[in-house]
Amino acid sequence: MISDGGLTAGDRLPPVRDLAYALGVTPGTVARAYAILTDEGWADGQVGRGTFVAAPGAAEQGAEPEYPPRNGAPDATRIALFGPSVPDMGQVGLINAAFARLADRPAANLLNYPSRAGYAAAREAAVRWLGAAELGPLHHEDLVMCHGGQSGVSLVLQTVLRGARPVVLVEELSYPGFRRAAELMRAEVVSVPMDGEGLIPEALDRIVAETGAQVLCTSPEVHNPTGICTPADRREAIARVARRRGLHVLEDDCYRLGGRRGATYRALLPDLGWYVASLSKGLTPALRIGFAVAPREEAGALRRAAEHGFFGLARPLADLVEDMLPRADTAAMLTAIREEFGRYVRAAVNALGGFDLTWHEEVPFLWLRLPEGWRAAAFVQAAEAEGLQLRTAEDFALRDGFAPHAVRIAVNAQVSLASFEAGMLRLRGLLDNPPERIAV
Repeated sequence: MISDGGLTAGDRLPPVRDLAYALGVTPGTVARAYAILTDEGWADGQVGRGTFVAAPGAAEQGAEPEYPPRNGAPDATRIALFGPSVPDMGQVGLINAAFARLADRPAANLLNYPSRAGYAAAREAAVRWLGAAELGPLHHEDLVMCHGGQSGVSLVLQTVLRGARPVVLVEELSYPGFRRAAELMRAEVVSVPMDGEGLIPEALDRIVAETGAQVLCTSPEVHNPTGICTPADRREAIARVARRRGLHVLEDDCYRLGGRRGATYRALLPDLGWYVASLSKGLTPALRIGFAVAPREEAGALRRAAEHGFFGLARPLADLVEDMLPRADTAAMLTAIREEFGRYVRAAVNALGGFDLTWHEEVPFLWLRLPEGWRAAAFVQAAEAEGLQLRTAEDFALRDGFAPHAVRIAVNAQVSLASFEAGMLRLRGLLDNPPERIAV
């Protein structure tokens, strides 16, 4: 009808359920057809309004669907900055559209346990999505889909650790989830000193020799919480230590939103390098979709750990991976989210750039070393009084470890940019007036 002129630009197509009833097919079939029309530029899906005939010429241009945000970011005076909050750039509509397409999948998908063969297409989609991560030779059988990045970390440790009291190494300041996963495995956690480029190889070598550690957990691309990136030569030096000592290296790459700046440890250590990533920071944490990648010789052991632990990712989520990750509109959404995070980071830097700050436009948090006169605990308390919730360096150190007077400021892009900017200016006011200089 669009081709023949029976429907013209701007005409609204029938609601999915109405057309499904009229044609005697399932709503999923109609939703899938509408998605194809939209993908090919014949129609324009508008979240909350319906599907409309696209303007002439859109089909020839191969127009992609748009998923505008449901609501503008609200203004707020109290802002949680504990962890990054992903902006709504329309991904809710994108995900809902994907679930609508999945309604036409075979009924058996929702009646049986997950299977290795049945998830092959989803794993292949994940491998293509991770392809730019420079993981070395990668087959979909090397990858296990899991329930977020933390699930992936736990899964790798379950696969690797042996003995009654294994030792896991972490960076001097590190993601607390490493410690929690290791403690669940009854492992001892030991920290390795760092400098401005990440782990110190000589210290790593000494501590592995002293402790017999089996695994190092690290985040070389975006170190959490400091935001530093370990340069290529330092990674190679760390890899040499790991190779000589037989040390497994687990790389957590969940915070990276843009391109890589160095090789993964899986590429540097084909027999010892493990890799974990997720959709949480770049798309949404609500789906709890993550990926754990094993060295080729360890892939079978990783699969068994997943199958024995939880059988596999829930089938609707695996189908979502298969459907959504290869789509151009998903890639465009990830780019839009990354760029929006960048706007908030720049706003923070504009307000706080005069202080000792580590940041990158494609990292959704900033690391602030406090000026003389401020201790981290007092600063966080003062910020709380201003309606801003931060995390201190102590949250990222071992219980008996050293923590500098510093705070991590996560980007909350679910409040308006104006509110976020105002919050950063309130932080600057505190930094400009440490306690001993505040008039009584």
